[in-house]
Amino acid sequence: MGVTAYGPSAGYAPLREWVAEKHGVAADQVLVTNGSLQADAFLFEHLVSAGDHVVVEKPTYDRTLQNLRAMGAVVHPVTVRDDGIDVAELRALLESGVRPRLAHVIPNFQNPAGVTLSLEKRRVLLELAGEFGFTIFEDDPYVDIRFRGEPVPSMLELDAGAGRVVHASSFTKTVCPGVRVGYLVGAASLIGAIAAKATSLYISPGMVSQAVVHQFCVSGALDASIKTVRTALAERASVLAGSLRRHLPEARFTEPDGGYFLWVELPEDVDAAALVPVAAERGVAVVKGGDFLVEGGRSALRLAFSAVTVEQIDEGVRRLAEAVSVVRAAG
Repeated sequence: MGVTAYGPSAGYAPLREWVAEKHGVAADQVLVTNGSLQADAFLFEHLVSAGDHVVVEKPTYDRTLQNLRAMGAVVHPVTVRDDGIDVAELRALLESGVRPRLAHVIPNFQNPAGVTLSLEKRRVLLELAGEFGFTIFEDDPYVDIRFRGEPVPSMLELDAGAGRVVHASSFTKTVCPGVRVGYLVGAASLIGAIAAKATSLYISPGMVSQAVVHQFCVSGALDASIKTVRTALAERASVLAGSLRRHLPEARFTEPDGGYFLWVELPEDVDAAALVPVAAERGVAVVKGGDFLVEGGRSALRLAFSAVTVEQIDEGVRRLAEAVSVVRAAG
């Protein structure tokens, strides 16, 4: 049959086995999907019904919010600090009587905030999940793009098979966006149930893409690609932070240790919604912070530094600063 025929809904078997070995689980605990966003959608559809409570980070990935709202979930945003989600705020929410079905967390180089969840907070989250009976959805597509510092164990690893964590990741950020290959790792019963539903949705996953990714992994090309991406993005992130300090000294941000994004909070008199088109007129693309929040974010922006060259960054920030001045003057 080979990779050009229909394949099992759980994905290309050799890639499932490679992912399983990477995470120290059995192959039947892995579902290979058409990108990590599909992995998110599968898990949300399986675990969350209209009216269910779900914890998200504040801010969080905009499409996570869109998907959960479309499902009718009751979304509870919990503030993200420099070391990840505020676990004291989360505990207070839980002790107030809220019983979430799921807590969605992007632990490494969070999108959009760029921060990393500390080891201490990962352990506290696991304790809270056990105490209050919710599932942690560890959405982790950026984990391999670390520029500096030591890797932090995943919550899946720390959970040690207790079943409190479902983990997702993607090859989009390490191979290329066009392959559209991601995966879920969880309890075999959960993965089997989602795979059964997947069969009725697409009959077969993208076997050719998954086979290409598998060859990329086993050939050593994945490690080389990750090294190249890390080196390039580390330089861009450093230059971006320096340019912000130079051209927008009033801006507040946390310089990321990895990933693709940097979250910027501008002075309160800057309306990001008004800033976006003014920046676009100057050839600078940014995303307003309000897109990543249930409410708030009026003066915040997400900056993505993956698609620009080092040479473009300082000029881009200079133009952004010019746009900020125009918006402030008009306000």
